[in-house]
Amino acid sequence: MSCPDERGFTLVEMLVALAIFSLAAMALLRLEGATVTTTALLQEQALAQTVARNLAVELLTDPRPPAFGATRGEAVNAGRKWRWVRVVGRSPEPRIQQIRIEVRSDRGPEAANLTLFRRGPQ
Repeated sequence: MSCPDERGFTLVEMLVALAIFSLAAMALLRLEGATVTTTALLQEQALAQTVARNLAVELLTDPRPPAFGATRGEAVNAGRKWRWVRVVGRSPEPRIQQIRIEVRSDRGPEAANLTLFRRGPQ
């Protein structure tokens, strides 16, 4: 028997509180998982951008302009293989080349695209 002075929670109140806490904890765990996944994807995209920029620097520092058309290749950066495609075409200004570089990873969807311009062949 309980005394009229005793205060506390009933079993139903405790079960409801526990259910609400469990839902909140599960939502936080899912949010953490999404954050970790997004962080890893952003890191991989940053590496792909680094590869694209390295290829762009090689093109811009070469005294000879690249040939028109598409070129494919592979680069190794951060211990990974990256596939790249370089497309050289004419820009609206005839003396300037437009160069598009796309870098993709073999392991995932991360990619980087870079467009640059340089003086073409005279």
